[in-house]
Amino acid sequence: MEARPCIPSDQVKDFVGNAHGDLERVKELLQQEPGLINAAWDWGGGDWETALGAAAHVGRRDIAEFLLQQGARMDLFAAAMLGEIDIVRAFLTMNPELKHASGPHGIPLTRHAEAGGTAASGVVELLKS
Repeated sequence: MEARPCIPSDQVKDFVGNAHGDLERVKELLQQEPGLINAAWDWGGGDWETALGAAAHVGRRDIAEFLLQQGARMDLFAAAMLGEIDIVRAFLTMNPELKHASGPHGIPLTRHAEAGGTAASGVVELLKS
């Protein structure tokens, strides 16, 4: 497999930053550079975040679902926000301590689930049990 050139850091920052709330800009940036789909930005001090992670902690189901459809890698925090209880349960079965995990910006897993609203209420109950 041939190595591709690195994506400019300003593009990564723009993509991840906009995934907190601007679906149209996310679509535009991804069309310009498909390699952004799983890119991660370090906000400082090891606070790594992907676009999917950004959408997950602010409860932007529309952005998260779009990113997943485009090939973003599902993670525990996005699964919690989306109400994917079987995925969350599988992670917790493998490692029960993940119940207390923190994602981007130190936001706890439970808060990601709460950001998912009614669709993630089962995950919230699981994490609080």
